[in-house]
Amino acid sequence: MSDGDLITVEVAFALPDKQRIIEVLVEPGTTAFQAAERSGIVKVFPEIDLESSKMGIFGQTLGTKGLKPPKEHELQPGDRVEIYRPLIADPKEARRKRAQKKKEGEA
Repeated sequence: MSDGDLITVEVAFALPDKQRIIEVLVEPGTTAFQAAERSGIVKVFPEIDLESSKMGIFGQTLGTKGLKPPKEHELQPGDRVEIYRPLIADPKEARRKRAQKKKEGEA
C-alpha cells in the first residue's frame, strides 16, 4: 500500500494545562478507536483509557445521535478524533447545587 492510498486524520486530547493534536496516516476503513491507538496519544497522556473513554468527531459524540461507536465508526479524510475526559461532576447535579446555593443566599 502506498502513501497515496492512506488518509490523514487527527487525534486530539486536552487537559486544562496541556493539549495535543496528533496527525495520523491511516488506511481507508480505519475506525476512530484504531486511529486513537495508532496515534500513540496514550504515551503522551498515560491516564487515557481508550477502552472506556468517550470519543467524538468534531464535537459529535460517537455512539450517540445515530453515530456508530468508536470501534465501528470509519473515519473520513480530515476527521479529528476527540478523546473526552470523564466528567468530574454530573452537570445536572452541579446545576442543582448552584440553584440551591442561590436560593439559600436569597433567604
